[in-house]
Amino acid sequence: MTTRSLRQRLVPLLLAALAVGLDQLSKRWAVEHLASGSVQPLLSGLLQLQRVSNTGAAFSLFAGAPNQLGLVSALVSLGLVFWILWRPPAGLWNVLALGLLLGGAVGNGIDRWRHGAVVDFLEFVPIHFPIFNLADVAINLAVACFLIDLLRPHADRHP
Repeated sequence: MTTRSLRQRLVPLLLAALAVGLDQLSKRWAVEHLASGSVQPLLSGLLQLQRVSNTGAAFSLFAGAPNQLGLVSALVSLGLVFWILWRPPAGLWNVLALGLLLGGAVGNGIDRWRHGAVVDFLEFVPIHFPIFNLADVAINLAVACFLIDLLRPHADRHP
């Protein structure tokens, strides 16, 4: 295995580990410092803190099915690890996308398995949008990275 090949495998895994660590630390902080349902401003007029438990997936879809969603999170995470190890991502945007997607899936999966619900605590103020967490941010950034990679000219996508 070449150094480049090893780096292509390690970087998304390390990024995923960083995303999981930040997500879990932030959720732990939220559980310890935010009363369930109470609201605290974070960035006035833009973002506030409000801790809720979400037994569903994005936008509370499939609420009340934490075990099934935990299984989906585990399967997605395992699939991503195999993908990264078997066919390492080429190009910055794919590396970022796979690492962030894996980190987000693992972060929310841990909550589903440990608590039966995902801890959400970030809420946009000016628009009505579901309350979310850092794992959700990682997943959405991953989607953006995949889109950027897809929209770039093919010759520029992969070195």
